[in-house]
Amino acid sequence: MRILIRGVVGLVLALLLVYPLDWAVWRTRVALGGGMGSVEVSQVVVARLKGNKEAYYPDGTMVADCSRSLFQQAGSGSCWWLERHHEIVKRY
Repeated sequence: MRILIRGVVGLVLALLLVYPLDWAVWRTRVALGGGMGSVEVSQVVVARLKGNKEAYYPDGTMVADCSRSLFQQAGSGSCWWLERHHEIVKRY
């Protein structure tokens, strides 16, 4: 049990140290002109129907702004995440 608690505390401390470091590196990149990027993503609208069914409507592609960082910054998703998950699903 003590090992589990120490592991969880260590993980939380690591995250508390990594996020500010990631933010500082990202801010430096923004100041130098390379902290933001863009990725082309596909949009799909999903509408719920009766009987637990769904209808899928492709909504074309768009260019999404992203931050070149490990975590989300400036309200934009990370570029590495959007490049791997290039489909945005909107559910109604």
